[in-house]
Parts: sequence; C-alpha cells; structure tokens
Amino acid sequence: MKKKVVVALGHRALGNTLPEQKAAVKKAAASIAALVEAGYDVAITHSNAPQVGMIHTAMNEFGKSHEDFTPSPMSVCSAMSQGYIGYDLQNGIREEMMNRGIYRTVSTVLTQVIVDPYDEAFYTPTKVLGRIMDAEDAAIERKKGNYVVEVPGQGFRRVVASPNPVEVVEADAVNALLDAGQIVVAGGGGGIPVLKQGHHLKGASAVIEKDLTAGLLAEQIDADELIILTSVEKVCINRGTDKETELGVISLDDAKKYMDEGHFGVYNMLPKFQASVSFIEKREGRRAIITSMEALNDALKERTGTVIK
Repeated sequence: MKKKVVVALGHRALGNTLPEQKAAVKKAAASIAALVEAGYDVAITHSNAPQVGMIHTAMNEFGKSHEDFTPSPMSVCSAMSQGYIGYDLQNGIREEMMNRGIYRTVSTVLTQVIVDPYDEAFYTPTKVLGRIMDAEDAAIERKKGNYVVEVPGQGFRRVVASPNPVEVVEADAVNALLDAGQIVVAGGGGGIPVLKQGHHLKGASAVIEKDLTAGLLAEQIDADELIILTSVEKVCINRGTDKETELGVISLDDAKKYMDEGHFGVYNMLPKFQASVSFIEKREGRRAIITSMEALNDALKERTGTVIK
C-alpha cells in the first residue's frame, strides 16, 4: 500500500527571482520525482515570501500610477503567487518524471486556509513585506488601517499578521486528486488566508506560516509522513555554543522538550517542530523529517536528517 506524504519546500527550493525560480525548481523536481519513484503519493506545499512581496509591491506601484485601479489585498497577492509558483512546479516536476519514464499528472490547487479573526497575531503583526516607503506613503498606509514599521536608515515597510491556520478549505480536493494518482501542489505560501463569515470566505490581510499549513494539510488528508525541506541536513540544539548538537532520530517527547527549552527560535525551526509534533500526535505510526533536498534520500532511510517519530 502506498504511503501518502506532504512535502514542504522552503525558500531555497524556489529562489528569489523568476530566473532563480526556474533553476531552483529543477532541483526540487528531482527530489519530488524520487519520492514518486519510491512509491509515495505526494502533495507539495511551498514558501512564497519573496514572490508575494514582489507581487504586492508591483500591484501597489501600478495602483499609484493609475487612479482608477484598486490596490490588490494580501489574499489576492497570495493567490497570484500560488498560481505562478505552481505553474513552474507543475512543469518542472512533469518534465523530470517524464525523463524518468513516469507518466503522472501534476495539478496545482489554489488553496484557501481559514484563520481565526480573534487570533492574537492580528493585534501584533510581525511579517514584514513589500517595498521601502517614505514617511508620506507610510502615513497613507496607516490611514488605510495597515500596520507600518520603520526600517532604520531606510524608511518604512508594511507589516502583516501571521495567524495560525485553522482549516484547509480545499483538503478534500487535494485528497481526491491524490486518490486519482496525481501529484498535487497545494497550500502554497501557507495558503490564501480567509475569514469564515457564514458561507462566505473573506480574504484576510495576513501571511500564514507555510510549515504550519503543511502540517495541517497532512493531518486533514491523513498523510503518513510530513517532510520539511530546508537549508540544513540536520537541526541543531545549543546552536553557536560549545554544546551544539545535531539531532538525528528523536522521539516525540524529545521534540516537545527541545521546543519547551527554546532551542529553535520563533521564525526559524520552531514552526517546523510545531507542525511535526501536531501532525505526529494525531495518529500512531506517523513520521516527520526535517532535512535538506540533497540529504532527503538518506533521510528517508533514517541515515541522516532530523527524524521525529
């Protein structure tokens, strides 16, 4: 029986610019194709930080030059980033698999993720994005109700909330495509953040942590494994000290202990461990792997990588 896996691609798997993304996707596609060859049903999530920032900046600059144009909200910018990143991933993975003699469809699902309107993150936005603004433009943003922070010596930038994901709206569609033998790209950039208002889903001014969405998607589709690909082969504790230690195969209890001890930092490894722990706790027999693309094959055999089980 095939195993179902959710793979979270980090920033390094996509690059910063359009040409960088094209080149980086080729490497990511090789890792995904290897999983398919190994018998996995694969759903893929991905980062979108540089991409959504570019889109947000471009759309708002366009709006400044065209009086009748309405600036695009964050939810729309997230949707745009999912589409064009998914386009590159679809083509890159399809080509890599066909080169290996594997004929499978790759589909991108524009994915909405419900967030709680009362999440504390909305009261203390932390995610910086978009262009550097002068004081006049920053004042305009504040009048719109947006949060702005000063960048010393440069100007001002917008900040948005990073609430926790509550529900992946299109999880059933992802499952149906996986059951049909397709490779699925979903939940890109943490998903399009939406607020549930009766039957209506309203876009939220937020950016969701993509690793948390990857873990939630894995839970909702009842995956067997969660793989988070990042820039390091193994996660370390006591980083930067003479007690620095690489983590190999560890238990769920060990993972919780290291989180409680504050080893991972809010914006670095902590969301990866939070997603892994939450996923593993929901069902017996699950496993989470945090490693680099280059080390993935050996990490699957538990020869390297940080493996939580």
